[in-house]
Amino acid sequence: MGVSGSGKSTVGGLLAQRLMVPFLEADDLHPAANRAKMAAGHPLDDEDRRPWLLSLADWIREATAAQGGVMACSALKSDYRDLLRQAGAGVWFLHLAIDRASAERRVAGRVGHFMPARMEASQYAALEPLRPDEPGLTVDAAADPQSIVDRAADAVRALR
Repeated sequence: MGVSGSGKSTVGGLLAQRLMVPFLEADDLHPAANRAKMAAGHPLDDEDRRPWLLSLADWIREATAAQGGVMACSALKSDYRDLLRQAGAGVWFLHLAIDRASAERRVAGRVGHFMPARMEASQYAALEPLRPDEPGLTVDAAADPQSIVDRAADAVRALR
């Protein structure tokens, strides 16, 4: 979880490979209307996100019934994470924390992504870091992706 540009897709894909489980880029399940709204520079509201979050919860239920999985998802608000945790036992979050300037640089350097760098402010406005009662780990997203994956994989294995 984390803001756009924090490395969710990179770290999530590597973690899924390490754990040998399916990977989902949650942005792939955004309806076209959500993508168009964000591409136009307008942040999504909770009403926009609800159907998307429900589709992510469905994926979690399916993954939980199988061998598990890794999802790259912003999950910026604790309410969103609560909904996702209700979808399956063992839902655990890796918060990739990054400063705004670094996130903006990363997003500005991406090619072909619908999320413009100017939307980063809305991401930080919505961001609610992991609460102490939420299962997960917060790491510095500026660290090497492999070292982040090492820490996350160790933490996930300790849960089993």
